[in-house]
Amino acid sequence: MRSSLDFSSWTSLLSTVLGLLLVTCLMMGIRLLFMQTVQKRRERENRQINERLKTLIAAYKTLGSSFTGTLSVSPLHLRDLRQTDETPPQTSAGESLNERRRRIRDAVEAALSDIILLGTEEQVELATRAAQDMVAGRSIETAALVTSLRGFIRDALDLEPIPPHLQIPSQGPARPSTGGAGGNRKAGEAQGSGGRGGAGAGMGAGGLGLGSGLSAGTGSEDLTDRRP
Repeated sequence: MRSSLDFSSWTSLLSTVLGLLLVTCLMMGIRLLFMQTVQKRRERENRQINERLKTLIAAYKTLGSSFTGTLSVSPLHLRDLRQTDETPPQTSAGESLNERRRRIRDAVEAALSDIILLGTEEQVELATRAAQDMVAGRSIETAALVTSLRGFIRDALDLEPIPPHLQIPSQGPARPSTGGAGGNRKAGEAQGSGGRGGAGAGMGAGGLGLGSGLSAGTGSEDLTDRRP
């Protein structure tokens, strides 16, 4: 190291210092470039993991948000439902039962497509089997796929596993929300409040008119009594 440094003159000293600065800057540049490359790679991996988890969590909510009722998914399309039942029964919300089954089927089909795209090997196998059963016209159960999704999501989020002694009931697809009855009920309440407001305004106006008439009548009687 000492042999490479020349302190015999100012010129040699300056060239030695410049050489050291050049080597130091080059090493720092290489280090910064390497760190930036590693950081970009980690950010890309984090974005991919986040998008994957977001999609799989949405699929889990679609496939396993129900513990009661009918947990199987009907594979029939809307045209098949219309052929099998000309006068479909109505639910309490006023929605056709066939329409409700179709909405559940469409949501489950979209969730299976997302799992086939971003799921693990086991999840892709289960989702493919369910999609094949749906195409063949057989009802499908999503409990096994939901269990696999739950374990993968908890492991990816560094959550402790569910204790084995807990017996979680079988899970099925989420029931679609119905906004028709709620909207009609709110509209009826709004109309009712508007009608009550109009009636109150009318009663108030009538009261004002009656009060004005009484005041006018009293005033005229007083003027008549004061005459000599």
